[in-house]
Amino acid sequence: MASNSPRQHPVTSSSAAADSQYIPFIDLQAQRARLGNRIEEAMERVLQHGRFINGPEIDELERQLSAFCGARHVIACASGTTALSLGLTALGAKYRDAIFVPAFTFVSPGEVAARLGCIPVFLDVEPDTCNISPDSLVRGIEMAKEHGLTPRGVIVIDLFGQPADYDKLTQIATGHDLWMMADAAQSFGAVYKGTHVGKLARVTATSFFPSKPLGCYGDGGAIFTDSDVLAAEMRSRRQHGQGEDRMTHVRIGMNGRLDSLQAAILIEKLSILGDELKARDRIARRYNEALKDLVIVPTVRPDRFSAWAQYTVRLRPGERDAVRASLDADKIPTAIYYHTALHQHAPYVGYPRAGGKLPVAEELAETVLSLPFHPYLEEPLQDRIVDSFRKAIKAARNG
Repeated sequence: MASNSPRQHPVTSSSAAADSQYIPFIDLQAQRARLGNRIEEAMERVLQHGRFINGPEIDELERQLSAFCGARHVIACASGTTALSLGLTALGAKYRDAIFVPAFTFVSPGEVAARLGCIPVFLDVEPDTCNISPDSLVRGIEMAKEHGLTPRGVIVIDLFGQPADYDKLTQIATGHDLWMMADAAQSFGAVYKGTHVGKLARVTATSFFPSKPLGCYGDGGAIFTDSDVLAAEMRSRRQHGQGEDRMTHVRIGMNGRLDSLQAAILIEKLSILGDELKARDRIARRYNEALKDLVIVPTVRPDRFSAWAQYTVRLRPGERDAVRASLDADKIPTAIYYHTALHQHAPYVGYPRAGGKLPVAEELAETVLSLPFHPYLEEPLQDRIVDSFRKAIKAARNG
């Protein structure tokens, strides 16, 4: 029986080199080929000047990211999780504060809230976008108050690259005196009603993990805000709570810096991100046309532009293992994002759930499947994936 864990082959695996029929899940080598020698030359410049921490590439990356999305301040940092932690701390999250988190996502938002001593309250999501359900947020706030918790903030996650319903969520948050932080780990480059991700919440965190739409060659992240006060505090906390000089510390901080080599790589990749986002959208739409008669394909609402971090469909209950096994036999990798909802993981089963049950998140965990996807997926390869997928679905349903 197929495993529930993501079945992904790294782009540099020996199987890829040895097998001409292999299809990588994400092809970072195709992106590297497009950039030519620019990555190596950027890294060589860092090696030459030797400022591996806080080198000039950090300031330049922050400047270019700000210009791209319009946020006044950008703080590059060590990872997306670091960005979430810095943001939550700067926003004033305190012990036993209720922090509202969607249950269908990666573990980082719940993890960061819990590590700060807050109480993550898990919310259900919308079945079409997989993002926070505004109705579930309302139920979660009511439940938190009933349990004597202080509702403090909501972490809005733009899953798979599509911005959440920021208008409705902002209205609810404002009405209950909550701050709102965006987790844009999968959505940097996306747009909501004409506004870029990075400008949609008081603080926005993103990740530059290699598989993201904008990824480095290691861990990395960034925080976006228009607030001078929050930006200054997060910059300080990023560097051990530093004050006016390196040996003066004015608050509790961490070592949360991004290194210069990763910044140099990101600068080169950012220069082609706009083209890659268009390609992602084109390829996703082509997938949708080819598969919409068999499975539930991703829905992007008309007032939004998705960064398409993943291409994820929904199958019928009980058929995913057979479909994955069939695709694997055809040398086509798949992944599951995510096979377990957050509130079902062992460390989080005791935390509150809005309304007690989160049926949409639990159903998604049992039915989602992600197909190979990246901006350099050529049509013949996409056609091969589609043909194999259609064959696998029909075989699973015909028993």
